Amino acid sequence: MAEFLAGIEHLALARWLKASFVAYPVVNALHIMSIGALLTSVVLMDLRICGAFRSLPQAAFVALLRRIALSAFAGALVTGSLLFSVTAGTYAAMPVFLAKMALILLAGVNFLAFMRLRRATGGDELAGSTILAVLSILLWTSVLFAGRFIGFL
Repeated sequence: MAEFLAGIEHLALARWLKASFVAYPVVNALHIMSIGALLTSVVLMDLRICGAFRSLPQAAFVALLRRIALSAFAGALVTGSLLFSVTAGTYAAMPVFLAKMALILLAGVNFLAFMRLRRATGGDELAGSTILAVLSILLWTSVLFAGRFIGFL
């Protein structure tokens, strides 16, 4: 595993990010922007599922925010992978980084469970949707906190 992680750190793109005065901070800023858009869209979507913003049609509001969240997640995935590549061995050895990855995985499983429930019920509002929405807010907020702790541990 150590050889694999060292290989990631020696990729041309990782070496360029390390050497560039501007590239790493720009990628880092784009990562933060992606996370902000992801968390904002997820929380607004989940709050609507929980009953907030009743004046807005749930189906259209949730569909719009889901597209934004998926795009923001893609941005966070790409920029996060680039940031990881610079010091892959160090990050992979950090328990808080591994916790962040596990939380992202759990949030993804929660999303798939929500989509399955939605398809099974034809999009009707159910108590199960509310539970999954609250869990989503908790998971994504935990991902944010875990990510912030990476920089300080």
